Amino acid sequence: MGELILIRHGETEWSRSGRHTGRTDIPLTDAGLAAAARLAPAIAGRTLEAAFTSPASRARLTAELAGLDARIDQDLQEWDYGGYEGLTSAQISAGRPGWSLWRDGIIPGDSAHPGETVQQVGSRADAVLGRARPLLARGNVALIAHGHLLRVLTARWLGLAPDAGRLFRLDTGTLSLLGTEHDDPVISSWNVPATDLD
Repeated sequence: MGELILIRHGETEWSRSGRHTGRTDIPLTDAGLAAAARLAPAIAGRTLEAAFTSPASRARLTAELAGLDARIDQDLQEWDYGGYEGLTSAQISAGRPGWSLWRDGIIPGDSAHPGETVQQVGSRADAVLGRARPLLARGNVALIAHGHLLRVLTARWLGLAPDAGRLFRLDTGTLSLLGTEHDDPVISSWNVPATDLD
């Protein structure tokens, strides 16, 4: 069985400043472009059955710079943060002391950002995994997406509830591997920055 290769897109201005970036299409910074390009050698050494990317330009460009010919999968979009789009956790907590995305969720936004629950994000992650599993029987599959979505997807890979994604920190421009050991789903490596890759 192959491995799921998870790639979080490179840095954007919003990710650098901690702003929740769901459906807003923010470009990569120069540092984000460089980190994405540094992923290419690690990817080049792996045989892939398929690669899929979020439709966001930050993910698509990361895939391209990493040398991947990835197909768009709408279910790889980031969590829709609704009315919290563009805000930092500190800004949200100022109005909701003790707020946690994973526990308290979001408030609805405008028509472009209606918002999602963690369970809805989990359902999308399950759909991605459902399509990836038959391909994994033949080889490796790369997924290029976003921090919270990939954290939820990892929780679901491990058979955990979607909100267990809170346990997995995931930085921009990193590579992680999900695999199996004795047929049990495992994390083979996690949050490896491009600078640490061979």
